[in-house]
Amino acid sequence: MTTWLLRRLIQAVFVVLVMTVIVFIGLHVIGDPIDILISPEADQAERARAVAALGLDQPLWKQYGLFLWGGLHGDLGRSFVFNEPALQLIGGRMPATMELAVTAVLLSVVIGIPLGLYAGLNPDSLLGRTTMAGSILGFSLPTFWVGLMLIMVFAVQLGWLPSTGRGETAELFGVQWSFLTRDGLAHMALPALNLSLGNIALVLRLTRAGVRENIHMDYVRFARAKGLSPARVVLVHVMKNILIPVVTIIGLEFGSTIAFSVVTESVFAWPGMGKLIIDSINVLDRPVIVAYLMIIVFLFITINLLVDLLYTVLDPRVRLENRQ
Repeated sequence: MTTWLLRRLIQAVFVVLVMTVIVFIGLHVIGDPIDILISPEADQAERARAVAALGLDQPLWKQYGLFLWGGLHGDLGRSFVFNEPALQLIGGRMPATMELAVTAVLLSVVIGIPLGLYAGLNPDSLLGRTTMAGSILGFSLPTFWVGLMLIMVFAVQLGWLPSTGRGETAELFGVQWSFLTRDGLAHMALPALNLSLGNIALVLRLTRAGVRENIHMDYVRFARAKGLSPARVVLVHVMKNILIPVVTIIGLEFGSTIAFSVVTESVFAWPGMGKLIIDSINVLDRPVIVAYLMIIVFLFITINLLVDLLYTVLDPRVRLENRQ
């Protein structure tokens, strides 16, 4: 287990290093932030001072070396626009994105798994067929359109929920959170639902496929022959065997939900990392863009590692392989 964990950590370091090269070089070949940050009427001397102040007069290899050295010390540069450390700027927006992503993933689990179980156990029922047909909409409808429709129905026409913003927050462990207040939960309802629809459909269909595959296996017949109740057979034996692919998808989708919450945050004016990265791209704020992408890479690597560790809990065969 220790050897396996050490090997995974070395792989993670290598992936992060490769991504720093790709991200850093990629951002430095698309446009010049000076053209956006400096007035077109500025003279050459003023432009030269701005270039030197931002460190853009250095060779690319030296800029990358300084970036890498700063990254090793927890410094990914200062924002060109806000003149604040990029990590500090993103860290201030991260709680809003994290609580939105966590709520969306919880909704996909709470809604998707029960509906998938029902559709798998009752494939010919009206509700089962309706559920599977409805799941197709979760994949096919564009997120921005669904968000606008949710605002139009629940905020404009019915007036039940607010349409934009984060609402009232409360402090916990020195961080402001929306889910701790009633107004914050009301503001979070629509964007969290919009962000979770695709994940609900994916978890639902994956759970149904796992149930249909395992329900006729020999171990299920043996459990029933022992006189176990149908609920115990499904919730203990069948669920344990279908959880591995479900956990994999949930883990990967959690990272994707954080990374691709940009559209939802823009539609609902949610003040998270997604909205910040859109604003930074518009002005080519390179330090913020690089820091955001590296945080996303780190999150994906961490989530994948945690998912692999969960395998050792859910599947004894994985534990055996890890000890070899």
